[in-house]
Amino acid sequence: MSAKMHAAVVEEFGKPLVFREVDIPEPGRGQILIKTEACGVCHTDLHAAKGDWPVKPNPPFTPGHEGIGRVVAVGADVTIVRAGDRVGVPWLYSACGHCEYCLTAWETVCAEAEFGGYTKNGGFAEYILADPNYVAHIPSGLSAQEAAPLICAGITTYKGLKMTEARPGEWVVVSGAGGLGHLAIQYAKAMGLQVCAVDIDDGKLALARKLGADFSVNATREDAGEAVSKGTNGGAHGVLITAPSLGAFKQGVGMTRKRGTCVLVGLPPGDFPVPLFDVVANCITIRGSFVGNREDMAEALAFAADGKVKADIELQPLTAINDVFDRLEHGKVAARVVLDFTTG
Repeated sequence: MSAKMHAAVVEEFGKPLVFREVDIPEPGRGQILIKTEACGVCHTDLHAAKGDWPVKPNPPFTPGHEGIGRVVAVGADVTIVRAGDRVGVPWLYSACGHCEYCLTAWETVCAEAEFGGYTKNGGFAEYILADPNYVAHIPSGLSAQEAAPLICAGITTYKGLKMTEARPGEWVVVSGAGGLGHLAIQYAKAMGLQVCAVDIDDGKLALARKLGADFSVNATREDAGEAVSKGTNGGAHGVLITAPSLGAFKQGVGMTRKRGTCVLVGLPPGDFPVPLFDVVANCITIRGSFVGNREDMAEALAFAADGKVKADIELQPLTAINDVFDRLEHGKVAARVVLDFTTG
C-alpha cells in the first residue's frame, strides 16, 4: 500500500478546495521529492482556484507556488540537489532550457514553461515533486516560513523594481502596499531608491512608512497622480503596480514621470485602460514583468539573508486555506499568509 499525504485540491473552479488523502508521489528520473515545511499563499493561487485567467489549469490540481521544504528523495540522474537540502518550489516550475528565451535568461516566458500550483501540483500538500534545475536554494539564515513569500512575492517585486530601471536616489512608486507591496518597499530602499507608497488602506500605508517609505498617498482621499507629482517634483521615475485592482492600473501612468517606466505585476481580471495621449506625449514606457529568473531569485533571497528584507507573515494550518482565500478575496489579509506544516 502506498504511503499517503494530505493535500488541498481544486476539484472545480470557484468552489472551496477539497481536502484529500492522496498517494505521496515518487520522484522519477530527473525529479526530487520535498517534504513541505511551509507554503505561502498568493493572490495567484486564488486566481488559479477560480479559473480567472485566459490560460487555465486543469482540475483536479493542487495550488501553491511558494512551497519550502527539505529534499527527502532524489530520482536518477539528479546531481545538483541532495537529500537534506532546503529548497523552494516557485512559480517557474521548469522550462525547456534551450529556446531563445531560456538562453537569454528569460525562461519565465518559455513556451514550454510549467508553473507550480498551476500546470504542476504545488505546495498545498505535505510533499511536492520538483525539477531540481529550477528550485530555489534557501540560504541557511532563513527559516522555511520566512522564505516562503520571497520565492514569489519577493522575486516578483524585486524583478519589477529592476525593470523600472530606476537608479539609486531616484523615485519609485509602489502602488499597493499589501502582500507584494510591503516587500517591494523594502527591496526599493535596499536598492537605494526613494519610495512613495500608494494604497487605499491607512493601516497598510502606516506599515509602508514604518518599512521605509518616504511618503505615502491614500488614493481615496487625494488624486494620486497630483500627489505623487508634487511629492517627487514631477512624477516617479518608476512605478510598480502590485495591486490586483484596475483602479490602481488606471492611476499608474498618471504617477509616472516623463520618460519614466510603469511596470505591471498585479493581475486583475480585465483589460488595462491606457491613456494613450499621455503615454505618447510623455514618452512613457509600460512594461509587464512576470516573476523573475533564477539569478533574480538568488539575489532576492540574498537581500533577505542579509536582513534587509523581511516578509510580514501570518501563520495558518493547511486546513484554514478556504478561510484564507475568502479573506484574501475581500482584502482582509494585511501582508502574506504562510501555511505552516511543521506544527499540528
